[in-house]
Amino acid sequence: MNRLQLTSIFLTALACGSPDQATQAPEPTAEYVGAEACASCHPEETERWRGSHHDLAMQEARPGNVLGDFGDVAFEHRGERFRFYRQGEAFFVETAGPDGAVQDFEIAYTFGAEPLQQHLVRLPGGRLHALGVAWDSRPATAGGQRWFHLHPEEEIPPGDILHWTGPAGSWNAMCADCHSTNLEKGYRLEEDRFDTRWSELDVACEACHGRGGAHIAWANAGADAALADQGLEVTLGSERKWEFQEGARIASRIATSPVELHGRLSRNGELDVCAPCHSRRTRISQAEPGDAFLNHARPALLDEGLYHADGQILDEVYVWGSFVQSRMYAAGVTCSDCHDPHSLRIEEPDAVCAGCHRPGAFATSVHHHHEPATAGASCIACHMPTSTYMVVDDRRDHGFRVPRPDVSEKIGAPDPCTSCHADRSPGWASETIASWNGSSVNPGVHPGEVLHAGRRLLPGAAAALAALAKDPERSSILRASALRLLGSQLDAASLPSLHAGLRDPSPLVRLAAASAAESLPPQDRWLALESLLRDESRAVRIEAARALAPMRREITDPRAAKPFDAALDEYRQAQLLSAERPESHVNLGLLNDHLGERDAAQQAYETALRIGPWFLPGYVNLAEHHRTRGREDESERLLREAVGLFPDNADVHHALGLLLARRRALDEALVSLAHAAELAPENPRYAYAHGIALSSTGQLETALKVLAGAHERHPGNLDLLVALATLHRDAGHSDTARSYAAKLLALRPDDPNARALMRELE
Repeated sequence: MNRLQLTSIFLTALACGSPDQATQAPEPTAEYVGAEACASCHPEETERWRGSHHDLAMQEARPGNVLGDFGDVAFEHRGERFRFYRQGEAFFVETAGPDGAVQDFEIAYTFGAEPLQQHLVRLPGGRLHALGVAWDSRPATAGGQRWFHLHPEEEIPPGDILHWTGPAGSWNAMCADCHSTNLEKGYRLEEDRFDTRWSELDVACEACHGRGGAHIAWANAGADAALADQGLEVTLGSERKWEFQEGARIASRIATSPVELHGRLSRNGELDVCAPCHSRRTRISQAEPGDAFLNHARPALLDEGLYHADGQILDEVYVWGSFVQSRMYAAGVTCSDCHDPHSLRIEEPDAVCAGCHRPGAFATSVHHHHEPATAGASCIACHMPTSTYMVVDDRRDHGFRVPRPDVSEKIGAPDPCTSCHADRSPGWASETIASWNGSSVNPGVHPGEVLHAGRRLLPGAAAALAALAKDPERSSILRASALRLLGSQLDAASLPSLHAGLRDPSPLVRLAAASAAESLPPQDRWLALESLLRDESRAVRIEAARALAPMRREITDPRAAKPFDAALDEYRQAQLLSAERPESHVNLGLLNDHLGERDAAQQAYETALRIGPWFLPGYVNLAEHHRTRGREDESERLLREAVGLFPDNADVHHALGLLLARRRALDEALVSLAHAAELAPENPRYAYAHGIALSSTGQLETALKVLAGAHERHPGNLDLLVALATLHRDAGHSDTARSYAAKLLALRPDDPNARALMRELE
C-alpha cells in the first residue's frame, strides 16, 4: 500500500470534525486524500458521482466491471483475429502482439462504459495499450452488445502506428491523464519505459477540486471561516442563477459570487477545470489545480481538418473549442448550468434549454416550424447536431449555432436541415428558411465564408481575415483562428490587425498572433514579439520564444536575453513533457539548430528516430541537418532509406528531389519531384517545385502546364502566380503573363514587387 493510499484511509476516519473542536486555521497540506475521504461529508454528491462517466473512466478488469462477452468468442477484422475468454475471474484476449505473433494477453483494466467499453492490456516497458476492438455497450435493440473494430474501413497490421500495440494505442501517452486522478506519466527517456502512477484510478473528486488535504483539515478544525476558501485549491463558484426579466425571452445571469461571467477564462473558473480534458490540446506543463488553462495547455484553434470552416466539429475535438464559439459562453453559461457536475447527466435536454429560453417564445411552431414532438421541434436537433466518433459514439456540437444551409452549401459543411431531410438540398433548406422569415437569413458575409476563403488563399481573403480578427463581437477562438490563417497572407493593410492581436486581452488571440508574426521579417518580428516573452500566459510566452528562436544569437542585451532564455526553457520543458513522442525531439532539434547548438540538434533528431522509427519528419529534418553541415552523402542516404519506408509519402519524395536537384542529379530529381506533386496535389508547394525544375531543364511547355494545373487548384497561391507570370513573360507570352500578374496584384495590391512586375509587363 503506498503513502497516498494510507493517507486516504487515515483522513477518511477524520473527515467529519466535531463543531466544538478548536477553530484555529489549519495548517495547509498538499496531500491527495481520495474520494472516500470526501464521501462522509458529501454523501449526496458522492452518490451522484458513483456510476458516472467520470467514475467509470477506468476500472480494474473484474466481474461486474467488464461488460463485454468473454465467453470464448472470436471476432475477426480484415484477417486480424481476436478471441475473448475467461479463466476464473480473469479476462483474456488471444490476438497478434507487437511482433505479429499470436499471444494471450490478460485484460488489466476497462476503459469507459457507455456507449462503448475499451480494454487495456500490459505491454513491456510499463506500457498499457487499448485494444483496437471494443465492446458496443448499447442495448441490442440499438445495434449494441457486440464486438467491433474502431477502424472498420482499414486493415491495420502489427507494426502500423494505428495498430493497438503502436503509439496510437498507448494509454500512458494518449489517455491516462484524463481518465485518472493525479497522474504522473513517469516516462524515462533513457530506458524508453513508463513508470506511470496515480492517486485514483478514475476521475474522482480531486481531479476537479484539487488536493483535499487542506479542506479536510479545515473541516476537522470546526469549519471555521478563518480560511475563506475552505482549504479548497479550486473554487468553482457554483452559486449563480438565471432569471427571466420582465418581457424577456431569454434569461439573464444573476451573479451571486465573484466568479468572472464571460470573456477571458477566470483563474479558478469551471472552464479552466473542464477544458484540460474536454478539448483538443497539447500539454505544455504539468497542470496544477487552479491553473489557468493556457498555462498548461495549448488548445487547437478552428483548424482545417479539425473543424469545418463555419466552426462545426469535424474531427474528434471534444467540447471546449465549439462551446467557446457560442453565444451561450459569451452570455456566461458554464458547463454545470446544463450538466450535473457530479452525475454529468442531462435527463431532458430540451427541458434544460427551457430553463433559460422561454418555452412560449421558442417551443412553438412559430419558432421551429415543425410539428410538435417531432425531431425538428427539438432544440438540440437543430442547434446541437451530432457527429459520430469511434463508430458508435454520437457527440453533440456545443456551438449552439443557428442553422445556415446557405453557408453550408458554399463551404461544403454539413447542415442539420439536410441531415434530417436527406432527400433535399441545402438550396431547398435555404429557400424554406427564407420563406419563414420573409427574406434571406442573416444577409452579409458569414465568418465561415471568411475562414473558408482564408484556407484557400482566395482573392480578398487577407482583408476579410483582418477584419474578422478585429471584430469585438466575435469569439476569441474565431478571431484567433482568423489571425492564424492571416499569418501566411500578411500585407501592409492587414498588419494593424496582427498588432492589435498581439495586445488583445484574450491569451488565445495573443497566442495566435504570436504564431502569425513568425512570417514577419526578423527585425519586425522581434519588435512585435519581444514583449510577449514576458506574457502572463505560458502558452503565449513559449510560442513567442519559438518564433523568435532564430534570432537568439543576435540578442546581447541581458535585459532582453533573460526573459528570452526563460521562455525558451519553458518551451524545452513543454517538449520534454511528451518525451515519449518523436515529434517533441524533432521540435527540440529544430530549436537547437536555430540556436547554433548543432551537436545537440543532431542528438535530438536521432533520439526522435530511436523512439519513433515510424516518424517521417525525423528522417527529413535529420537529413536537412546533415545537408547544412556539408554531409550531403549522409543526407541522401537517410532520405533514400525514408523513401523505402514511406514510398507513398509526398514529403520524403519532395525532400529527396530537392536534395538531388542541389546535387545536379536533375533527371532523378525530376522523378522525385513529379512523384511528390502527384501524391499530394493538395500541396501547391510540390507542384511549384516540380514546375520550376522542369523549366530549369528546358521543358518550358510541360512546366507551364504543371503550374497552370496547380493554379486552378490553388488560385490564391502567390508563388504559382509569380512563376506563371515570369515564365510566360520570358517565353514572350505577354498577354498571358499580364493576366497572371493582374491576379497577383489583385491578391497583393500593396506588394511593391507585384506592382513592379505589372508595370514591367505593361
